[in-house]
Amino acid sequence: MQCQMLMEKAMCFNILHAFLFIQPVYAIWACFRACPSSCVCTQERNCSVLCDRLGLPEIPSEFPCEASFINLDKNNIKFLSERAFGTLPSLKCLSLSHNNISFITPGAFKGLPNLTELKMAHNEYIRYLHTRTFSALKNILKLDLADCNLFNIPDRIFIDLPFLNELIFFQNNFRRIPGAIRGMRNLTHVYLESNRIEAVAYNSLQDLTNLKYLNLQDNKINVIHDMSFQDCQKMEFLFLNDNLLYELPEKSFKGLRRLKMLNMGGNAITNVSNVWFQDLFELEVLYLERNKISYIEEGAFENLTSLVSLHLNSNNLVTLPFEVFKPVYFIGRLFLFKNPWECDCRIEWLKEWMDNYKLVRDIPCSSPALVAGIDLSNVMFTKSRDGMCLDPSEHNLTYFVPLPTERVPCTMESKLSSLISKLLRPVGSFEDQSNVTQDFENSTFTDAKDTGIWLNSIVCKEMLCYIFLMLYLLF
Repeated sequence: MQCQMLMEKAMCFNILHAFLFIQPVYAIWACFRACPSSCVCTQERNCSVLCDRLGLPEIPSEFPCEASFINLDKNNIKFLSERAFGTLPSLKCLSLSHNNISFITPGAFKGLPNLTELKMAHNEYIRYLHTRTFSALKNILKLDLADCNLFNIPDRIFIDLPFLNELIFFQNNFRRIPGAIRGMRNLTHVYLESNRIEAVAYNSLQDLTNLKYLNLQDNKINVIHDMSFQDCQKMEFLFLNDNLLYELPEKSFKGLRRLKMLNMGGNAITNVSNVWFQDLFELEVLYLERNKISYIEEGAFENLTSLVSLHLNSNNLVTLPFEVFKPVYFIGRLFLFKNPWECDCRIEWLKEWMDNYKLVRDIPCSSPALVAGIDLSNVMFTKSRDGMCLDPSEHNLTYFVPLPTERVPCTMESKLSSLISKLLRPVGSFEDQSNVTQDFENSTFTDAKDTGIWLNSIVCKEMLCYIFLMLYLLF
């Protein structure tokens, strides 16, 4: 009886071992078994189905049940019907970018319960999305709808997507930040660049408590309401560049204590307030280039204790008082080129900073006239008897570089005439050239007269070289 039990256990063990060995083989076979015609199925990402660039007019009727990644990019697909992909419980990533999709049936993604990433970018005929388009994708993490010619989306379209954390909506036609993102506490990245958004309203970003990255560059934003970002206290990267901003409310960035990068370049800002950046203790990079800034209030950078890089190039700055810059004196990189700098004593400290730290260059002066066109690093500041700085226009230093068209002073002409007369003087005796030939005392010549002529030719050559140099400067 015991032997029989032992034999049964051994048989069960052998069957189980055989099953475990066959299972991965079966998985491979299942992947290839149902591979759509013209597509390529590989074992990358467990089971990848590559159907891109085939000119397919519609979704293939069958996919391997083990598929984890399907690529249908760059085909001619126009319509997604009910359960367009069948039942694919292992599918994690689906890419439908660069097609001609114009309509998506609300149940098109049923049967994909574990999909985490859906890419539908560059389908410019979509334009409209139903409220329940994505409702079946309970585990979706990343959704890419860039360049789909969308004008608006329903406010409740993402209500059934609790885990969505990355939303890519750039290059559409939104005129406002979609209300659908409000209250999505798991959102960490939102891409809305290159739309037509005109304002950031006080409730546009309501309850986005985990948002870390927001890109609003290249829109038409001319208004940001006070405290618009108050719920985004985990924000680290904020792009507002290339919009139409000319001023900001005092509490625009209130509470953004974790912000590391703020880009406001390419707007129409004229003055930088000393209250905008008060809470930005962790800010490392600040872009203010390509604005119309002519004035920075004292204390504007006072709390930017972590700042590493400051971009103020391409503005209308004439001067930069030390009191404005003092809090970030030990900054790593400072960009100041393309400003109409007035190189007077107000920025003498900046020249010293340039000389000491070698971290900034290319600051050409626009005025005063004496140093116009000269880089600040080459401007010389002197002190008066009582130790006060003197502007370049107040002392007698000259910054003169002769140009080819300028006349050389008369003293040079007189020296040139003297040289020519010396050159035309008759050749003298060997003794007359003693001061020239003292370095040749050990030389042997057969004829003293020939020696004098040879030495005279050396002098002539030197004279001619010098004359040619003078003529070059003269003419």
